Amino acid sequence: MTPVTAPLILIDDDADLLAAQSQALRLDGFSVQAFASGAEALKALDGTFPGVVITDVRMPVMDGLEVFARIRALDPDLPVILMTGHGDVPMAVQALKDGAYDFLSKPFAQDDLRQSVRRAVQTRELVLENRRLRQAHAQLADQDSRYPLLGDSAVMTHLKSVVVRVAEAEVDTLISGDTGVGKDRVARALHALSARKGRAFVHIGCAALDEERFQSELFGSEQGLRPGAPRLIGRIEKAHKGTLFLDEVEGLTLSQQARLLRVLETREVWPEGAESPRQVDIRVIAATRIDLVQAVRDGRFRADLYYRLSGVTLRVPPLSERREDIPLLFQHFLLAAAARLGRPAPRLSLQAQSHLRQHDWPGNVRELEQYAERYALGIDDSLPGAENDAPGLAEQVARYEEALLRETLERHEGQVRSVMEVLKLPRKTFYDKVNRYGIDLNVYRGR
Repeated sequence: MTPVTAPLILIDDDADLLAAQSQALRLDGFSVQAFASGAEALKALDGTFPGVVITDVRMPVMDGLEVFARIRALDPDLPVILMTGHGDVPMAVQALKDGAYDFLSKPFAQDDLRQSVRRAVQTRELVLENRRLRQAHAQLADQDSRYPLLGDSAVMTHLKSVVVRVAEAEVDTLISGDTGVGKDRVARALHALSARKGRAFVHIGCAALDEERFQSELFGSEQGLRPGAPRLIGRIEKAHKGTLFLDEVEGLTLSQQARLLRVLETREVWPEGAESPRQVDIRVIAATRIDLVQAVRDGRFRADLYYRLSGVTLRVPPLSERREDIPLLFQHFLLAAAARLGRPAPRLSLQAQSHLRQHDWPGNVRELEQYAERYALGIDDSLPGAENDAPGLAEQVARYEEALLRETLERHEGQVRSVMEVLKLPRKTFYDKVNRYGIDLNVYRGR
């Protein structure tokens, strides 16, 4: 069993029971602070307390219900477990409706208290993790929003430091990385942190440019070229004094590469029908998802253009190399999606947490952002078998049942007996459901 380090506050005016329960909980791996009165315990509490409060109900001066009410006013998400005598059960049930986490009717088995506390500790950890991520998101929002690089992993910390230096130098830059890693974000960060930040950032999707559109869209044309047509300013010229971003530069044909190379060498464009070229002051950033060195060897990309673009090369790591950034990224995208959709941001379920940890994220940051948007809409496709179309009632019930089974297994670290007791399932029924949903019990053991 994984040791439990979350602190507990235990309150009971009966000195013998207080000592016995404290010793039993410590033997179970908990850190216990014992108090003989609610007033003394409240002095040790604030909204950042990372653990759980367990209090007797029948106490002089300040009873357990008043302790619970004061804790709820301090932090409504702090779990409080009530220990009650038989006659206090109706009172405790009302307290549950008012937000108490659980109640145990005396006398109770030590295992009942242990399991209740473990569940409460997990709930508290989830609440505090959500708060931490929300706070981190708020801090990011207070920073320059034009610098949208998120993550505290070693590889992202290094990338951000390099981006700052490269942005200040204003050299042409090549950004490489897998699909969806955020190359566009890096390009915009380079622009936002440079002296050109007040000028245009012109994005060109190179893969979408055919031969006919390439000349007119990038280079423009003079007035009078076609009767009644106004002068068309090309996108390269629109980037004058700003940044030209060539996204998926590998999508250019060899002919297009040759014309673009001349622009990069001369820093001038020659619009169609013009009598002379126009000078352009541009900073060029290119992005690619393939190995351009291999493309040069294969004859698919011009070597001179590659060397012109790749004076400085930045590699954006995939999520597989920065998995510790996934919770922060997800929370950032979730809060942004909820704000855009005008909905409250939902709390992160244990099932979603498991999905964030275990999924490979082949689509990288883009896939994570799309998942966050669906989660904000209440569509949790981390549940196995989820579909975009609306399922029938039987399927919805099955999905809920499977999710509840998995969540309970995770909470109880794969202890089958505990799960069967909590869900009140006979042994045969439990294993029938495990087989039906293809649940591997070994995945949940020893976590």
